[in-house]
Amino acid sequence: IKRLTSQIQANFIVVIHPGSKSLRMGRATDTLPITVPQVIVRRHKQPGQRRYEDQCLSREGLNAADSNEQRQNGLKMVDQVIWSKKMSSGVRRTPVSAEQVRQTGDESWTNKTHQPEYLVGEEALYVNPADCYSIHWPVCRGHLNIHSGPGGSLTAALADLETIWSHALQKLLEIPLKDLKYYRCILLIPDICNRQHVKEVVNMLLVKIGFSAVVVHQESVCAMFGSGLSSACVMDVGDLKTSVCCVEDGVSHRSSRLCLAYGSSDVTQCFFWLMQRAGFPFRECQLGNKLECILLQQLKESFCHLYQDISGLQDHEFRTCFPDSPVLLYQLRLGDEKLQAPMALFYPAAFGIVGQKMTSLLHRSQGDAEDAHDEHFLLTTQSKQDQIQLSTSSKATTDRKLFPKPAGFEGEPNMCDPSEKGNLTRDLDLGHAQSECLVGGADAEETLSALLSRKTAMTQFEGKALGMDKAILHSIDSCASDETKRKMYSCILVVGGGLLFDGAQEFLQHRVLNKMPPSFRRLVENVNVITRQKDMDPRVIAWKGGAVLACLDTTQELWIHQREWQRFGVQCSVSGPPLSGDVFVTWI
Repeated sequence: IKRLTSQIQANFIVVIHPGSKSLRMGRATDTLPITVPQVIVRRHKQPGQRRYEDQCLSREGLNAADSNEQRQNGLKMVDQVIWSKKMSSGVRRTPVSAEQVRQTGDESWTNKTHQPEYLVGEEALYVNPADCYSIHWPVCRGHLNIHSGPGGSLTAALADLETIWSHALQKLLEIPLKDLKYYRCILLIPDICNRQHVKEVVNMLLVKIGFSAVVVHQESVCAMFGSGLSSACVMDVGDLKTSVCCVEDGVSHRSSRLCLAYGSSDVTQCFFWLMQRAGFPFRECQLGNKLECILLQQLKESFCHLYQDISGLQDHEFRTCFPDSPVLLYQLRLGDEKLQAPMALFYPAAFGIVGQKMTSLLHRSQGDAEDAHDEHFLLTTQSKQDQIQLSTSSKATTDRKLFPKPAGFEGEPNMCDPSEKGNLTRDLDLGHAQSECLVGGADAEETLSALLSRKTAMTQFEGKALGMDKAILHSIDSCASDETKRKMYSCILVVGGGLLFDGAQEFLQHRVLNKMPPSFRRLVENVNVITRQKDMDPRVIAWKGGAVLACLDTTQELWIHQREWQRFGVQCSVSGPPLSGDVFVTWI
């Protein structure tokens, strides 16, 4: 397929960065993107229809029988670390127990007199719960929010995304949908993602919304572009997930990618639990109320910190300002709760989440029925070539030695045929060792045993809840060479809005420095943790990198055009040059 190589005007390229809570969108020439809550409410189609609402903070695993015990155990570890580290004056902090802590608004509900079918963004957040609307957040932890409730199907989630993005394009960017045939789009996706979901979103952008072309790229690599760095270990702390990945010269190392199933919202619910334990005066507050969740997030952002030097009891005030309710002023006394809540990011047991998968690694693609040349086909082809070479070599050797031909080389199926072992290798990311299982005989049994052991180890590892510092160390340790590891330890880039606590940079730097292997302490001159590169808001750095990507000359060869997609589907993504560090087909 012949691709257009003419320079594309950046003003006609839209950069989209979807998150679990917020959508960031703008032209590549904009200084900053527009940011809107990625939420939608839909009017009920039938009278008496049951109301449904996706929860903001509440999540599965919080109300298990062992949740409170796990919280207490996690909190003990947090308190031990707080006490063990002295303040800058050399004096130990004085712990403050929960028992010690105990001794004017113009908000209005969204106007719905015209009974709209749906409302998006801020308007959706202020819909009266008594009205007949259901609330949906279509993205959750980097994936489409698929669940068993109303609006939880793949089709419904895609329809919600299409409505939200189309609304943002028309109302906020003032781009009529009929003019999108002149526009192109850069879509940022997580490093570990559901490839089927990405394929459906690309199809939505090109076929349903109507962009003329699209480029899909990883958030971590775009964060590097936006920060102006060449190599770093990138940690993206979002609202519902935290991802870690090592990026070197624009290439994301596959083995270093991992995703943690907690983020800023989990800190908020942990802070709420700690405040309740300390006698939170707003006793009517519930995690199921979206406006009260917004209040809790504001309290977390205002009060929480990671400074060891702030010690003792402190008095605070806050106001509740809800529609159709008087403004109420509350007084609150807090001690270590303001430090304990953000420290739960380093001791996730304090979140009290039981029975949930908390860590995800990059697994092998499940393949795509529409793509006859996916990586399973390439793996099988490579394996058959290896078998032919092995058979030819063995035959020549036995002929020279006048030995009879060994069984298994006369067209008989190999003991480790990929069709038989595909279910195993499909789940594992084996890198260059992909075809080593296709050697036959005892070697196949031995390699199969190794693969099973590796899969078991991965399952056990994914069952653990790693703290942020341990996740960074694991990601860096997964890099191939010591030189790459040295680069990663020398530069740790933190993006996203989940670690915007005062003192976070120094705290994370101290944790990594103390836990890094002794062999690297001599090689690494300084562990540099960057939380605000060039004084930019870390929440928009990845989006800014997408805007930079749109202006690069090399990007002109990466566009997937609408006609190509309609004709060839996912196969057209491998007809051109590969995207930096990853071929597009490995994602979708």
